[in-house]
This record gives sequence, C-alpha cells and structure tokens, in this order.
Amino acid sequence: MVALAGQVRSWAHELGFGALAITDTNLAAAETGLGEWLEAGFHGEMHYMVRHGLKRARPAELVPGTVRVISVRMNYWPDVSPAEAVLDDPSLAYVSRYALGRDYHKVLRSRLQKLAERIVTAAPSASRVFVDSAPVLEAELGAKAGLGWRGKHTLLLDKTLGSYFFLGEIFTDLPLPVDDPVSAHCGSCVACIEACPTGAIVAPYRLDARRCISYLTIELQGAIPEPLRPLIGNRIYGCDDCQLVCPWNRFARRSVETDFEVRNGLDCASLISLFRWNEEEFGQRTAGSPIHRIGHERWLRNIAVALGNGECTDEAVAALRQRADDPSALVREHVVWALNQHQCRKRAGADEPGGN
Repeated sequence: MVALAGQVRSWAHELGFGALAITDTNLAAAETGLGEWLEAGFHGEMHYMVRHGLKRARPAELVPGTVRVISVRMNYWPDVSPAEAVLDDPSLAYVSRYALGRDYHKVLRSRLQKLAERIVTAAPSASRVFVDSAPVLEAELGAKAGLGWRGKHTLLLDKTLGSYFFLGEIFTDLPLPVDDPVSAHCGSCVACIEACPTGAIVAPYRLDARRCISYLTIELQGAIPEPLRPLIGNRIYGCDDCQLVCPWNRFARRSVETDFEVRNGLDCASLISLFRWNEEEFGQRTAGSPIHRIGHERWLRNIAVALGNGECTDEAVAALRQRADDPSALVREHVVWALNQHQCRKRAGADEPGGN
C-alpha cells in the first residue's frame, strides 16, 4: 500500500494535479458544526444539503465499503485582467476567476476518472470519483488529508499556493496509508471577514450563504433580496473578495491548464455588452462553462442589478429600458429596481447645491 500510494501521487502529477493526499473517513469532528450550520438555515435554498444531512460527514455511508479518501487539488488562477481594476470600474462585469474558462467539474472529473482507472488496474478495488457533485465535505476532507487548512472564510488555504484551486476526491476501499493534516496559519488576521461586501462571514469559519454574493448570483433561483442588491456592486457571477485580500494569495501561481484560460473576454467585459446577449448567444458563449448552469434569466437578473449599481449613463439606462418588457417577470423586477436606482440618484443630485 505504501508503494501504491507513491505511484498514485506520481500518476496524479502526470495528470496535472498540483497535490494529492490521503485520509480516512472519520469526519466526526465536523458533524456538530455541520448540524449547527444547517439548523441556523445558513444553507438558504440549497435544500439538497438538508436532504443529505449528516451523510455529508460520513463517506462510508455515502459509498459503502469506503475506507480512504484520496483528495486532490488543481490550481485554476488564470492570466487575467487585474481583479481589483475590474471591481473598481462600475461599467465592467466582474466574474469570479474560477468561472472564466471551461467548467472545472468536467476537467477534474475526467482527470480523476483516469487516475481511478490506473489505481484499479494496479490494485483491483472499488472506487468512486467526486467533483463537487455529491454530499461530500470537500474542504474538510482536504484539510484532514493535509492539502491545506480551513481559512476563516471557510476555504482551504495552502502556504505555497493560497486558495485558488479546485478540489476533487476518489473514495476507495484500498487501505492506503494516510497523510497528516497541516497546522493553521491564519493567526489573528481577519482580512477576509472585513472584506466581505455583504457581511456573509458572520464569524471566523462561519459563513451565512444567504448573504454570500456567490450564493446570491449563482445558487439563488428567485429574486435577490433588495437590501443586498446595492452591496453586490458589479459582481455578476460569484465573488472573490475574501480571497483577493488574503495574504496567502500573494503566493498564488498562474495555472498552466489551458482549459482555465479566459473565454469571451469575460475577465473585463462591459456590463452593457453582456446584457445584450440573447438566450441563444448566452447558450453559445457559455457552453462548457460553469456560467451556463445559471441560465439566461438569472444572467440578466444579475447584470440588471450591476447596472443599477453603476453610473447613471444614457447608455446604461437605455440598455435597461430595452429589457423593461422582458418575458421573464424575474428580469423585469430587477430591471425596474435598477431604473429606480438611477432615478433616485438623479433626484438626489438635483437636490444638491449646483445640481440640475
């Protein structure tokens, strides 16, 4: 088993994974926190998290016979326009940097499946591959295996890489030797907590997903709560703020994976140009991207909010008015809100000295 574990690491490197570590299935220490998180309702509309309950913390119940979890990571940070510059320009759309290229589910799953097949060939066994696709506590497993430690923003952190990487797992019945976890190195730093635009990190290591911009722009099916809309700024798909301020991300390295290279100029595209995409264009341009799964309706919803938070230009107002009669009630609601935001700012400007 020791020799096989060494081979598995070598194969993982050949397949493009940045690191691989192995752990057992005991996540009892995480069960209490998971139960409290669900009981507090922090999962929002992600009802699947309740349906699976504590099975998320019990790999051997999810896949009977599992005795080890092989956890891998893959760096995704692409060569892109500076994130801060895009966030500072209200005319541009900010898309979380993990979503600018090909869907990571497809990339990692394909590589992990190849790795699992090599393992089974070397040592006949049962295995199952996961990439954010089932009730699996990926970050907890990664931390227990030693791929990093949980930061106060709840993401996994590595001293040599930061947090810009994806995780994936292979559940196996092979009794491979396990790796040791690493110590935490956040210290007294609270940069991620202070940087969160919506205050979603309600305490160290505790995230209220209902306030998280990633949840609001990706997971939430319906209307974005009005009090949170102004806080979203120009973020139309996900949010990276807690990672952008993390000191450990000074050590982030560019990904060498061509699959994660920017598509359609989405690292610094204008809000108005994206708002003009019809449903067919959206489907074509986001095919194979993680963005595709939110659909055209929520894409327009998110951009309408961003336009409402931006500068009151004739072009922005005209773009919004063109969607005022959109077939979707969800889109219309957010367009009306955005137009009202501009009207309110105009009135406020007229009331100020020198206003007109």
